[in-house]
Amino acid sequence: MICLFHTQGVIDGFYHLTISEDEKKIEVSLYPPVKASVLMMFILTIIILCILALLFYMISNAFGNLVKEEELQFSNFPLELDSFTIFFISDIHRRTITDAIINNIKNKADIVVIGGDLAEKDVPFARISENLEKLTTIAPVFFIWGNNDYEVDLQHLQDVFSKYGITELKNDVYFMENDHIALIGVDDLTQELPPLELVFDIAGENIFRILLSHNPDINNRLPENNRISLILSGHTHGGQIRIFGFGPYEIGQIKKENGITHLISNGYGTSLLPLRLGAKAETHLITLKRKRS
Repeated sequence: MICLFHTQGVIDGFYHLTISEDEKKIEVSLYPPVKASVLMMFILTIIILCILALLFYMISNAFGNLVKEEELQFSNFPLELDSFTIFFISDIHRRTITDAIINNIKNKADIVVIGGDLAEKDVPFARISENLEKLTTIAPVFFIWGNNDYEVDLQHLQDVFSKYGITELKNDVYFMENDHIALIGVDDLTQELPPLELVFDIAGENIFRILLSHNPDINNRLPENNRISLILSGHTHGGQIRIFGFGPYEIGQIKKENGITHLISNGYGTSLLPLRLGAKAETHLITLKRKRS
């Protein structure tokens, strides 16, 4: 039988005890001593390095520039159109959009949609202007309001929209592609919305409808016979920090609910701390086509 036990108090070493089967022979030897302070410093160093590595990984996720290319097919997509491509970016918050993303998207999108939370409290208007100026080099830009956008000077923000030709959709409809597509933009759910039936009626019946709503919970407020084909949302950040796959919100995804395709983005920026785990920053290049029979 072999036993290992250590000295009491400071770890000076380990004893190696051997007892023969007939228990008539006992041998005791002392392994080379290991100072407790050295061992503790080694363990502490490993822990600190792991924490720093995790923080670096979370920061890199928060400042990523992923462009997810999505192709969505619909049986009711207008026959008159081959395709229609949207660059969708939501929840920019405090970030500056990188030139890498802009150069990647140029000449690929028909329109740009900002899915709310372009800004938040204390974000410099110079940064907001820079981001909008960059996005306008891609294609015409459309904006819907998020909850954090109401934290800034609203008149100043609308003046910036006017300067860069940004189309603001607040409970309104914009027709494009010879009236084959209707962009329906609704205000953030923290605000008082008009009856959505009235907004949808503006769009008309025989038209491909895309609903833009910062908050994905809009899906629970839709009237019957809404004839919406696609919803684009953000707001949740995909939970932003997910521990073992669990977070305060679902991770960004494309799902089908009540016959409607719903894209919910992780978003481009962050709230509070610039950290992400299990929900990388993302933007979307969405190509819409008619489903082949």
